[in-house]
Amino acid sequence: MSILIEMAGARKAAGLAQEAVAEKAGLNRMTVQKIEAQTIDPKLSTLEVLARALGMEIMLVPAALRPSLEDFVRAGGKVLGQPAGLEAPRSAVDELVHPRMTLPKGRP
Repeated sequence: MSILIEMAGARKAAGLAQEAVAEKAGLNRMTVQKIEAQTIDPKLSTLEVLARALGMEIMLVPAALRPSLEDFVRAGGKVLGQPAGLEAPRSAVDELVHPRMTLPKGRP
């Protein structure tokens, strides 16, 4: 899915008008409209400020890694092929949301 479609969806999901996002990003409303309509090819820097205005970040991923990354995201951050349930290793998402507490050295 195109990053432009994702950004338009994020804007709509947040209930924001193009004008509100444009103002927050320091862009012209017509620029946001043209980006969403895919009638212009915006610079990466323009996409970055638009993404940040929507609370998003752009991550550039090498094309060769994209299928694996998409599978990883679809699996909820769990490594594919691992056992499910209690025997499953913690996911990267679990670690970010609920990091394990570590005790100081010398404490059980």
